[in-house]
Amino acid sequence: MNKLELKSFLDEKVELYNNPKFIESDPIQIPHLYSLKEDIEIAGFLSATIAWGNRKIIISNAKKMMNLMGNSPYDFVMSHNENQLESLEHFVHRTFNGQDFVQFIKSLQHIYKNHNGLESVFQKNMETTSMQKSISDFKKIFFENEHLNRTQKHVSDPMNGSAAKRINMFLRWMVRNDAKGVDFGIWKSIPTSVLSCPLDVHSGNVARKLKLLTRKQNDAKALYELDLNLRLLDANDPVKYDLALFGLGVFEKF
Repeated sequence: MNKLELKSFLDEKVELYNNPKFIESDPIQIPHLYSLKEDIEIAGFLSATIAWGNRKIIISNAKKMMNLMGNSPYDFVMSHNENQLESLEHFVHRTFNGQDFVQFIKSLQHIYKNHNGLESVFQKNMETTSMQKSISDFKKIFFENEHLNRTQKHVSDPMNGSAAKRINMFLRWMVRNDAKGVDFGIWKSIPTSVLSCPLDVHSGNVARKLKLLTRKQNDAKALYELDLNLRLLDANDPVKYDLALFGLGVFEKF
């Protein structure tokens, strides 16, 4: 396929998957349970954090997280007591355990109390063409308070070579605003042009088959290569192609 044919093909796939039916089988359904901006942010961030492995289990465990917070994530983050934190300690999703969950609640409270919330932190250090430095700086702020070293592995750092798939996915959810009902578009201070595709096994394999990616590892260098190629297709909204690449990989076994 030449560039025009590829763009046309992927634009069609974006149209196919970028609709509310996509939500039914995706972790993005968890923040869609809420209407308050801060609830959406926190539910989205926690759901994205555990978004690896079997999707049904991810969704089930993300729902458990919300239940443990009384289905009021922002209120829980801001006004929890020690007994309530103890109730989180039995939670587990793969290597993310109850201790990590407790630490995330404390770090989120720190961000909302001292840094004006998640959007403010991510927006502060963004560059004109990328969010990767911003993500790295976010990790530093997230762990400014006293924390367990083991929990740091659950927040990726692109400056250490990570593709930061889950945080890039979370940013897509919060920033993209095309009125199609999937992504929220509640963060107005960050343009879609700086977003990156959440690079995982599915999107990476499809991208390689479509010659959008040559690097074999799904790391920060691969993400940079994919970013450059997706921006040639749509400089204003390159991350919309995540819906096409993911859909082709998961639903069509492309």
